[in-house]
Amino acid sequence: MIAFKGMNGPGFPTARAVAPRIKEHFIRYLAAGVPGAPPAPLTEDIEAVIDAGFWASLKREEGYIPKISLALVPPEAVTRPMFFAHPLTLDPQKLVRLAPAVERPGIHLGVWRREGRLEVWGTTRSIPRSSFVLEVAAPGLLVVKHHRGDAGKYINVAVLEGDQIKLIDEHASTMPDCPAMLSSLLGFSENGTWNGSVDVLVDLAVSMRGHGRGGIILIVPGATETWTESIVQPIPYAVLPPYTGLTDLLARDAAERGERAWDEELEDTVNAIAGLTAVDGATILNDRCELLAFGAKITRRKGWAVVEQAAITEPIEGGEAAVVSTSQLGGTRHLSAAQFVHDQRDALALVASQDGRFTMFAWSACEERVHAHRVETLLL
Repeated sequence: MIAFKGMNGPGFPTARAVAPRIKEHFIRYLAAGVPGAPPAPLTEDIEAVIDAGFWASLKREEGYIPKISLALVPPEAVTRPMFFAHPLTLDPQKLVRLAPAVERPGIHLGVWRREGRLEVWGTTRSIPRSSFVLEVAAPGLLVVKHHRGDAGKYINVAVLEGDQIKLIDEHASTMPDCPAMLSSLLGFSENGTWNGSVDVLVDLAVSMRGHGRGGIILIVPGATETWTESIVQPIPYAVLPPYTGLTDLLARDAAERGERAWDEELEDTVNAIAGLTAVDGATILNDRCELLAFGAKITRRKGWAVVEQAAITEPIEGGEAAVVSTSQLGGTRHLSAAQFVHDQRDALALVASQDGRFTMFAWSACEERVHAHRVETLLL
């Protein structure tokens, strides 16, 4: 058993191994120019926060699994912080006791160095876009991220699960035929800011993965109905006229989109549509984000061959592309999604598995085959 750092052993070895590499990411990010940014976190501070977060994730408070977000940020860099009269030491047991108070999305425990030691100074709901954030997602599962500058949007830097380290490949978006949704997940949406329908697909992906039942979303062109040739007719839950809730929200002007009421309405609408994916079959939206159907059954397009192989990649450092049999992609959902994209090459398919895996299928003109992008590390 590995002892907690400062007790009888070296602490969590993964924290020491990954901390310098995460520090390098923040140095590169800040070098690109981030106005009002605090300095890059110290390597030893990154290690200490990861170490404490890991051991906290393995503990329980009254039977509950702690979910905590720790932000390495000085209190003067945030707006309207809540201070503890007596700052806390960065101790796993103390973090677990605090967890029920800060488990809701958007609340961070602020951590910073004072008089030579790290301490938890209080809580905050606002952090600079370059701040190091560690999210304790599940026992032994940690996600390092930083704010992207848009409301509620984060860029994942690394996913740590036990001794497994997955560093996000910052160059994955430069690969040929990289889907816009993948670029958005990596933090490279248009002008680095909120990018309309592309980012809504990211929100839908997170929400459909969250319900844990698995599901498929098909994104089809709005200008044609060729996609219907790959769907069993009649569709049991066709929507007529198409539901335009998301489309109408995206059409509002920029000033209105910055309001809290708009954010809440968007979240409610996204969750409602993502909830439809729990019904057996595919949920279908067009590229204007109009809902066309759910519970749809995918079939091979008449006259088209059965798809037998697909390329598969994951946007992590050291990950290598492989060409595999479609039977290796997953279950029935993955096979039918691959067939749909093979037959409808201007479409996109998003597939959530019950075990948390998430795959985005797109046709690659460069490779002339279906490409399966494994992106669950970007959705945590």
